[in-house]
Amino acid sequence: MVRMVEVLPRSRPGTEEGRKSDHELEEARSREAEEETRGLSERAVDLARHFAGKIEVIPKVPVRSLKDFSYWYTPGIAQVSREIHKDPELSFELTGRWNTIAIVTDGSRVLGLGDVGPEAALPVMEGKALLFKYLGGVDAFPIPIRAKDPNAIIETVQRLEPALGGINLEDIASPKCFQILDELQRTLAIPVWHDDQLGTAAATVAGLINALELTGRKIWQTGIVLLGAGAANQATARLLKALKCDMGALTVVDHHGILHSEREDIDELMLRNRWKYELALSTNEARARGSLKEALGGADVLIAASTPEPGLIKPEWIAGMAPDPIVFALANPSPEIWPDIAKGAGAAIVATGRSDFPNQVNNSLIFPPVFRGVLDAHAKGIPDLLALEAAQELARQAKVKGLTREHILPTMAEEGVFPEIAASVATKAVELGLARAKRSREEFLQLAQARMARPKELAHVLMKNGLLPPMPGQEVV
Repeated sequence: MVRMVEVLPRSRPGTEEGRKSDHELEEARSREAEEETRGLSERAVDLARHFAGKIEVIPKVPVRSLKDFSYWYTPGIAQVSREIHKDPELSFELTGRWNTIAIVTDGSRVLGLGDVGPEAALPVMEGKALLFKYLGGVDAFPIPIRAKDPNAIIETVQRLEPALGGINLEDIASPKCFQILDELQRTLAIPVWHDDQLGTAAATVAGLINALELTGRKIWQTGIVLLGAGAANQATARLLKALKCDMGALTVVDHHGILHSEREDIDELMLRNRWKYELALSTNEARARGSLKEALGGADVLIAASTPEPGLIKPEWIAGMAPDPIVFALANPSPEIWPDIAKGAGAAIVATGRSDFPNQVNNSLIFPPVFRGVLDAHAKGIPDLLALEAAQELARQAKVKGLTREHILPTMAEEGVFPEIAASVATKAVELGLARAKRSREEFLQLAQARMARPKELAHVLMKNGLLPPMPGQEVV
């Protein structure tokens, strides 16, 4: 657990005393975070060497003797192949394809490490596969690809489609991640998802829905600023549009300043990043110019998905927003402004990407149940409307425990949330005509509950019987 540093005395934002106090607090928190991260990193390397991987394949059918292979392999298996040859859709019923996905990356934007290549991306993809299995009951295989060209990645994934029920794109740099997602969603008849886009965006929008309710706002009357124009915030903008946000009142700020249709680099964006170009044309109707400071003047909401640099957002800028502003500072491992500094500057609700502060915006609340839902429905795709359905259900589930300004989203400990999201996503897939398997919401819920409980039960049995080794230096629990 991260140790919390002592909160320094607060001073009024913008004063010399206030700036000094905020700076000292930022430095203290940053040192604490660095120390904690260093310890976790060293332990992670030791464990990686000890376990030599995080996932493995185990049989899911009984093998009582070698004779059983006449069913699981030759000669009996030939008839299964004949049936699928007559109707390829039967591959979703007669094989494990229905529950199998690939986690595909080129290693070009791994966590905060940047372009580390496919081999160095593998441990991260293994960790993602473990989360998919443990939290969602999904069989996920890490597949780092040695390819930089978007078309090569697209072609590789297209060739893998017959083996898979879905694709999770991961840690692919912007803007090529948009091209890859768009083309694969257009050409494949299975769900394709980019978690850095849609997973983060859905969790963000879920938190925002509840934060707006708590502060008495309507989304179509709210001035929103997005800091960062990468994968997460571009997808967030799409979901906000689907929620009827006033896109003309939406302001996007990147490292060059406020996006607008007459910015000096607009022609370059049109050629090299048409997604950001379209965002520039569809937002900031007033054509405001300047930096984040100017963008925040009078704004209701700030959603930052940018650089892990505490102090990037100044408390005096928060103080200049509308009364009771909402601040999401989502960079990891350190937010763009520490929560208590933002609150001291007047923020009514603050969310971060960290688990040691209230209101963690965590895409792990989204991707396991979303894939559980689309796989249970044997869905043919995963449009933004399914991501929005997941966001809205996640927002609803936060109300089960009770909405407060420090509980706008469920935590990972609220496990009952996951099957509910899965069932809502599956039901929405049926409604949109994307489902091969059509069931009621209650049937999907029961399926999700059973399938999401099984990995935890298996892990417990395997650990109890010594088939999963304990953590080094620890007894079996």
